[in-house]
Amino acid sequence: MGSTRQITVGNVKIGGGAPVVVQSMTLTKTHDVEATTAQIAALASAGCEIVRCAVPKTEDAEALRRIVRLSPIPVIADIHFNASLALKAIDSGVAAVRINPGNIGGPDKVALVVEAARRARIPMRIGANSGSLPKHLHELAQTDQAEALVAAALEEVELLEKLDFHDFKISVKSTSVPTMIRAYRMLSDKVDYPLHLGVTEAGTPFSGSIKSAVGMGALLVDGIGDTIRVSLTADPVKEIETGFEILKALGLRERGPIMIACPSCGRDNVGVENLAVVVEERLRDYPQHFEVAVMGCAVNGPGEAGDADFGIAGGRDVGFIYAHGRVLKKVSSEILIDELFFEVDRWIEGGMQRPKRLKMAKPAALAMAEASLIPLE
Repeated sequence: MGSTRQITVGNVKIGGGAPVVVQSMTLTKTHDVEATTAQIAALASAGCEIVRCAVPKTEDAEALRRIVRLSPIPVIADIHFNASLALKAIDSGVAAVRINPGNIGGPDKVALVVEAARRARIPMRIGANSGSLPKHLHELAQTDQAEALVAAALEEVELLEKLDFHDFKISVKSTSVPTMIRAYRMLSDKVDYPLHLGVTEAGTPFSGSIKSAVGMGALLVDGIGDTIRVSLTADPVKEIETGFEILKALGLRERGPIMIACPSCGRDNVGVENLAVVVEERLRDYPQHFEVAVMGCAVNGPGEAGDADFGIAGGRDVGFIYAHGRVLKKVSSEILIDELFFEVDRWIEGGMQRPKRLKMAKPAALAMAEASLIPLE
């Protein structure tokens, strides 16, 4: 089930029906304030809503005060093994702290961090990763790693609840997609706290994006998950781009354009792959939410992609531009993409009004055949 509790990280609501939040983590040395804030700025420009910074050393904790002041988005301190660093981070004004109660130094240390978070009125993130389960759960992990992850998380929940602290979200991340899916489903049946989703150490942009889309998508479509991080071995901006694509594909968030493109076939007369690559690259400059279809022939243009706001369908020497389900004009293939974006820009400048669509009474192929009679512009 979806979470019913809600927490606030800075000015960002998480859980309890709030939109799914996309976050990432800086790759810089946190004590390098200039590099860290530059990366945070790039992430924020890409749409990142919360950013996490690793705090392995005292110098990193001491840098957080300046980073928090300069960051345009809430900063979470990522702490392991050292409760004193968590206390310094909280004192520096971070919006939240991420700790693993199992490796922070025992219940007494956890209590110190919880009390500091309570005084600062900030939430925490707790939870387990498949690579860092407590020793007493290793045997269970050999039998069922998902069950071991959930057991570890519930132990942490119980500890915080005994301290009368409920302002937290939970994660049970694994490198195995099936394990991660099962663990989150089991956990969501047992708690009502917000859940942070992720396939930990997912991999390169290609394989990691696929793993993350499968793992998180399977959960999000069932209403499980309140924040996500796509953990890629890449520039973290890629994590934000992939995260929003996952949410857009599920209809959960609207940010930037969506492109529809046919897979190409023997009818392709224009090289639809090349067209799609160029269109997708130019769409990156648009923050507005709309759909653009790129089709390789006149057969399926207005039919299969008829719900798109704009589209192009190619021919041998000419192409067709259509808008809101209707053929707009016929132009030379050489200027097809430029003309498409001319029409898109004009529509945006005019207020992005979407006209009422008429039901297509003719088959797509017939409609395009008739459109071919339009004079070339």
